[in-house]
Amino acid sequence: MDFSLSEEQSELQQLARQILDDHAGNDQLREIEKRDECFDEKLWRDLGEAGLLGIGIGEARGGMDLGFESLCLLAEAVGATVAPVPAVPVLVSAALPIERFGTDEQKQRLLPGVAAGATLVSAALIEAGSEDPSAPQTSAEREGEAWLLTGEKSCVPFAKSAERVLLAARVEGGVALFLLDPSAEGVRLLRQEVTASEPQFAMLLSGAKVDARDLLAGPDAAPAVIDWIVERSAAASCAMALGVAERSTWMTAEYASEREQFGVKIATFQAAAHRAANCYIDVQCLRLLTQQAVSLLHGERDASDAVTIAKIWAGDVLHRVSHAAQHLHGGIGVDRDYPLFRYCLWAKQLELSLGSSAERLAQLGERIAAEYRA
Repeated sequence: MDFSLSEEQSELQQLARQILDDHAGNDQLREIEKRDECFDEKLWRDLGEAGLLGIGIGEARGGMDLGFESLCLLAEAVGATVAPVPAVPVLVSAALPIERFGTDEQKQRLLPGVAAGATLVSAALIEAGSEDPSAPQTSAEREGEAWLLTGEKSCVPFAKSAERVLLAARVEGGVALFLLDPSAEGVRLLRQEVTASEPQFAMLLSGAKVDARDLLAGPDAAPAVIDWIVERSAAASCAMALGVAERSTWMTAEYASEREQFGVKIATFQAAAHRAANCYIDVQCLRLLTQQAVSLLHGERDASDAVTIAKIWAGDVLHRVSHAAQHLHGGIGVDRDYPLFRYCLWAKQLELSLGSSAERLAQLGERIAAEYRA
């Protein structure tokens, strides 16, 4: 596979890095973290004005329609700056399936605002006690032309600010996907504390009403759509993990090349140099595996194993790089005046999101065993 970027992608990557680096410095992030919600609305609007939020949205709805590969370049840049913006939950988990599977009315109603940075949409992919997003406990019953939803979703990013939340619920005949208004009657939002301080909520649904126009996929199509969403969300989270791990590695290398101990730079100590080199190797392996998964998904090819393997590596690499970065930084690594702590928090959150390495490895083993038995 040729993973080299096109000229258009290189320009997009450079623009994303420039905007994010300019607006997500240590001082700016400290100010954002003082707010009730760790979300930089101005930066989000600036990304929208630059056209970056419309990478995966069609031109007819204010986007650029540049595809999944380009969208993952933005996710990587967000990871590299740990910018407080919801690139993956909004643009990949929610907006991308609306663009691909939504009705013309749904697309026109929701996506122009997303591309402009004026509207948020999100996705509820997690339920307590249910590891499979395609087998939800939440249920939906018909009431005339509408649906009434009952159940609970966990760790829903930016639910309080979202115009609609994409979620799955059991219906007669299978599972369906809905676009729920989180401010609707029968919806209760409870703030949840998460590792990286991203605004996430539990959604308690007791007869929450969804109009017929907000049905995204019925029982015939929903299972395949859910798999489509989960695979792309996982791959995009790997791209974000790549940004986190690579920036952590370079930050550590810079520190080790300047910090002196016993009168010499600690980068000259063989043990320190070897540990930093292992981080570099880990990052490059994660880059190749992520690029392979993203490339297959971009081409609409089977990527189940590639995504699973990339997610396994993402979890393991984030764990190893985070520990090595803390070790080589010493005490300053956990100082909240120094930026490394944010990367370590995001490393842990991404490591455990959408399936840990152990869970994903078990899934891969089950698939391999099933193929062998067949």
